[in-house]
Amino acid sequence: MKKITLLFSFFFTIFLFGQVSTNKAHDAIVKEFLTNCAEKHNYIIEMSEWQACLDQGLQKDSTVAYLWQQKAMPYFKCKKYEVGMPFLDKAVLYDKARWLPYRAFMKCIFSHNYKDAIVDFDEAIKLYGNSYVMDHSFNFYKALCYLQLNEYEKAEKLLDDYVNDIYKNRQQLEHPTAYFYQGIAKYELKKWDEAIAIFDKALKIYPEFSDAKYYKAVCWLKQGKPREEAIALVEIARADAAKGFSINEDNTVYETYPYQKKFGK
Repeated sequence: MKKITLLFSFFFTIFLFGQVSTNKAHDAIVKEFLTNCAEKHNYIIEMSEWQACLDQGLQKDSTVAYLWQQKAMPYFKCKKYEVGMPFLDKAVLYDKARWLPYRAFMKCIFSHNYKDAIVDFDEAIKLYGNSYVMDHSFNFYKALCYLQLNEYEKAEKLLDDYVNDIYKNRQQLEHPTAYFYQGIAKYELKKWDEAIAIFDKALKIYPEFSDAKYYKAVCWLKQGKPREEAIALVEIARADAAKGFSINEDNTVYETYPYQKKFGK
């Protein structure tokens, strides 16, 4: 029995230190070819140099998922989604836990492949639970996909659950973006009173939220409120938007979010 225990311990040690060694080897490759090579270049004007550095690292070890993701990332930011996605697929292949939720997010917000995004989010939820990516739950982003697919009842259910979970568990502060999209689901279902009440919750947290003001004004019009009042609120929203007060998610720098209002001059 003692020999068996020692033998198991020996193989477990090999397995454990083999894993650590692999991770250390990956870290070294990332440092050499990303930190000390690719990141010396600005991918906006030196894309080929950026990619060449990463390609050298992947020639050394093609299983370094982070390098595949870093190959994809600048193409997404340049709106070259079909170029970037195969690289992101490779990242998911080699590290699904880390990059599957991220790929789902990228399909939802960047490449606008909503049905594919839902498939990825469903797999992520099955494997890892309704966890978070880019500040929101997987089901939050599924709801955005459903809004974009005109499946408003599904979106409403997921957004109601998300907002209730934030409020109940206090895992994070109440989020104006969460309220905004919950209000949008009510708006699309013609629940004008509910939508207005929820937009007001968003505006209590973020008083300059131009998108919430715009859709609140539209709800007013649908209710038959005087047109002048609705137009006045739209003009306030326009002024706030001109100052940069819109949906304040980090990636709005690169992409327009669903229902984000762009005011013309």
